[in-house]
Amino acid sequence: MVMGTSVLSLRIDHELLQRLRHHAAKRGMSVQDYVVRTLVRDDFDERFQTAVDETERFYGSGDPVIK
Repeated sequence: MVMGTSVLSLRIDHELLQRLRHHAAKRGMSVQDYVVRTLVRDDFDERFQTAVDETERFYGSGDPVIK
């Protein structure tokens, strides 16, 4: 599968940009890489939680009874 790239431009205040720079620098990353990694991780967490919720709805959310 070939994935293309797109450009996303954001307007953020100076204080937030400084915090992003600080967090990125602690990880040896550029601000761009740090933000993308954070968004990907958040997207994964959201998709994983959705899958867990759907599984619980399918199987029921009660605890299994062990005899």
